[in-house]
Amino acid sequence: MLSSLPQKRLTLSLRQRFAGPLMLLLIVAALFAAGCGKRKPPVPPRERVLQRVELTGFQRGNQVILSWKMPARNAAKGDVLNISRADVYRLVEPASAPLQLSEEEFATRSTMIAALKITDDDFTLQTLTHRDPLEFAGQPARIRYAIRFVNASGQRAAFSNSLLIEPTSALASSPGQLTALATQDMVQLEWQEPAANIDGSTPVSLIGYNIYRSTSEKVPATLLNKVPVTDTRYEDTFFDFEKDYFYFVRAVSAGRGSEPVESTESNIVKFRAVDTFPPSPPAAITVAAAPGVVSIFFALNPEMDVVGYHIYRSTDPDLPKAEWTKLTAEILKANTFQDRRVEPATKYHYYVTATDRFGNVSEPSDVVSETVP
Repeated sequence: MLSSLPQKRLTLSLRQRFAGPLMLLLIVAALFAAGCGKRKPPVPPRERVLQRVELTGFQRGNQVILSWKMPARNAAKGDVLNISRADVYRLVEPASAPLQLSEEEFATRSTMIAALKITDDDFTLQTLTHRDPLEFAGQPARIRYAIRFVNASGQRAAFSNSLLIEPTSALASSPGQLTALATQDMVQLEWQEPAANIDGSTPVSLIGYNIYRSTSEKVPATLLNKVPVTDTRYEDTFFDFEKDYFYFVRAVSAGRGSEPVESTESNIVKFRAVDTFPPSPPAAITVAAAPGVVSIFFALNPEMDVVGYHIYRSTDPDLPKAEWTKLTAEILKANTFQDRRVEPATKYHYYVTATDRFGNVSEPSDVVSETVP
């Protein structure tokens, strides 16, 4: 019995030594087994909505037009990244002020000039704009702009880049009283020259005018002229009848550094040219007679909208032309015609008219005559 005591003590000591590690191993195994049970669906990564945009802008007349591109999509409502509005800030400072300005200084000294509500329709990389009217105090100034997004709880994102504009007051005001008039070949536009610059000063700082045209109130207008027009009239020769156009004109002045700066637009004229203009009479009419037939030839009309011709005949040249016999039941597409309803030894007189696609009919051509052999 005495000899067995050391062995029992040794066995107990070994159990005590391995009890701690064994228990830890069992706990780890249990946790691992639990982790290998039913798996939960993966959680999609949280999408990061762009909170800082690039601001651009320029002066147009007595306005600064700011623009920026919105993110592709908005965050969910209630998300801290959800964009509810865009706040526009402005800081007016002397033109001699230091160019460097920290974001903290801008935030302290600038003024919020607009709080623009943002909706889901404003995303998908659309470009938004804001127009800031200018007021001139008579001395050179520099304007800094920036925008920042704000969520529904009023939490503000970081400022955009800082946009610097040095506006000039010596810019022509908008042209006035734009009118449009259609002719056969063009839409004639006329307008009045600005009476003063945007700050009321004279003489008017004027390089010329830019003319714009659009096919819809919602479609951006296209510049029609390659260089500024120096006259107060313009002829638009690339147009279609029976189609709506929207015209406006901007004056062009020399800004700081002599770069061209446009005024705001004139009144917008919605105009539809209606073709009431008959083609010119067909010309170069010739005739040749042979037994049983008289052949008539003439030049094609220069008007692009002419769709065909009609041939008229009479044996009495003094008969009123409205009473001559029409030989073409359908409009003639070609510029030749053969009259086979003729009698020998009879003299026939002919004239031709042209018709355009709007139904306008030309005056009669010169009369040609020939006797059938």
